[in-house]
Amino acid sequence: MPQTSPRGRPGRTTSGRNRRPGRAARSRKRRSLRGSAQLRLRTGFVLIALVLSFFGARLVQLQGVEQQKYATLAASTGGTVTVQLPATRGKILDRNGRPLADSVDGRMVVADPLVTRPHAARLARFLSTRLHIDYFQTLHALSRKGTRFAYIAMRVPASLAVRVVNEAAARGFKGLDTRNDPLRSYPDHDVAANLVGFMGTDGPLAGLELTFDKELAGTNGSETYEVGAGNRIPLGRSTVTPARNGTDLHTTIDEDLQWYTQRVLRQTVLGARGDSGFAIVMDRRSGEVLALADYPTYDASDPQASPPKDRNSLAMTSPYEPGSVEKVLTLSALIDAGKVTDRTRLVVPGQLKSGDRIIHDWFPHGTLHMTLAGVIAQSSNIGTAKSSRLFAPGQLRSYLTRFGLGQRTDVGVNGETAGLLPSKAAWNGMLQDRIAFGQSVSVNGLQEAAAINTIANGGVRVSPSLIQGRATTNTGQVVGTDETTRRRVVSANAAHQMTQMMERVVDPNVGVAPLAQVPGYVVAGKTGTAQRVGPRCGCYNGQFTVAFAGFAPADKPRFTVYVVVQNPRNGGGGGSVAGPAFSKIMSFALRRYGVPPTGGTPSHLPTTW
Repeated sequence: MPQTSPRGRPGRTTSGRNRRPGRAARSRKRRSLRGSAQLRLRTGFVLIALVLSFFGARLVQLQGVEQQKYATLAASTGGTVTVQLPATRGKILDRNGRPLADSVDGRMVVADPLVTRPHAARLARFLSTRLHIDYFQTLHALSRKGTRFAYIAMRVPASLAVRVVNEAAARGFKGLDTRNDPLRSYPDHDVAANLVGFMGTDGPLAGLELTFDKELAGTNGSETYEVGAGNRIPLGRSTVTPARNGTDLHTTIDEDLQWYTQRVLRQTVLGARGDSGFAIVMDRRSGEVLALADYPTYDASDPQASPPKDRNSLAMTSPYEPGSVEKVLTLSALIDAGKVTDRTRLVVPGQLKSGDRIIHDWFPHGTLHMTLAGVIAQSSNIGTAKSSRLFAPGQLRSYLTRFGLGQRTDVGVNGETAGLLPSKAAWNGMLQDRIAFGQSVSVNGLQEAAAINTIANGGVRVSPSLIQGRATTNTGQVVGTDETTRRRVVSANAAHQMTQMMERVVDPNVGVAPLAQVPGYVVAGKTGTAQRVGPRCGCYNGQFTVAFAGFAPADKPRFTVYVVVQNPRNGGGGGSVAGPAFSKIMSFALRRYGVPPTGGTPSHLPTTW
């Protein structure tokens, strides 16, 4: 019977059927497994050797047997590409930081000529139609040899560029792509367009965009990288020169006031059936130009829709004879020189002989007894010319030079005219008689506005500014409010007397411009009507310039406003045409800047004796 273990479990038998394999059998099994592993290892070594042999043979083939063939292929499908990294153009901003000109998302369309060359003609027709670009230039770019990169179109709206490239791919045209290329935008369209200017295909063409292009443009960067087989090599060499973005240009323009001034000016010119006009708003204290409006104007986003003559600022580039507004400068200078006062009594005849010519007033009359205040209130040419004969030789010209006539304001407007102040050699008595009341002398609009502002500023001329801070023009001239200059032209007493005389101009009882009054405020102003010289005949041809210039509140001035209309055909003068526009613009400016009425009363200087 079986043996029992001490724990009562059956013992192991020693029969051959139940006995475990012996040591010899186990040894034979291990030798068999070792032999199988060695076989697999040898097999692996053979396979690796075969693969290495294949690569070695292929390397010999590439570098030895077929070296020239593959070098030629690499040259035709690879190499380096240099692409432009466009700088973002600086913004042109109003005084409150609102953009008058901005840079928005745009694209350039580019091509790989190696890919586009086979279907260049068909692709050029497609692109010239979709992007409105020249067919032959596009065909040349798409067919170029020896390069893997070509510009097709610059400054394309992003949505259009992407849509065109995708449509081309859908039609089977390969090899097109887009790159970032900021696009110029004018969000307010015509607001200050005559000042701001616009961009053309090859760069700025007008306005501040042109004058300050170097500061606004910045410097483009570039990137050079390796390409092969139609694509950029991910780990290839790459060199990047970063772009330097342009500098923002901060103007003194108030966008809202500019918009309103342009609308009033447009209504005024159209209502008078005039050819053109401009309106200027200046801050009396700082000389900053808050609005400078021209009509006609244009949409800076679509300048080609308007004729070229409408794209410049006529106020700055087209000189004209200012007419009776000039009497403010003549008579305040005469008071400063100690020759007269606002109460000086004058005998004003119905006409005044001046050399071989006769001076008349705008209204027929016999002999009148006027004070100097009456000469201003009634805008008498005869009274002004007669008074100006009290100047010493050269004295009036000297004063007008100090007022800024005959010199550019240099605020940064491209093409600004200096006007025309006759030279000392040309100056004579007849010429002085006419210059005294604003004929035979020419100015630009801002030049004359700054001269009138001198009276508002107590006799001190503050140079006008269009740029906040400091900026440098393309010619290297530094301009801006940081460069403002001040100089005394006439005494504070002379400016005060002239202010009181100008208050009589809007008095409905004695003045010629009651429509220029601003409800609640005391206004000082002056009308102007001047004959225009025809461009063809070089003579006075029956056309006129009408104007109104003034400031308010007269006893504590804050703003100077100047409105001019060229060739009105409704028979109106400065008081009836430009006066109402002055009233609307001044009223808006005073309300916008919260200038309260002073509670003062208008002057009651005697106008007759």
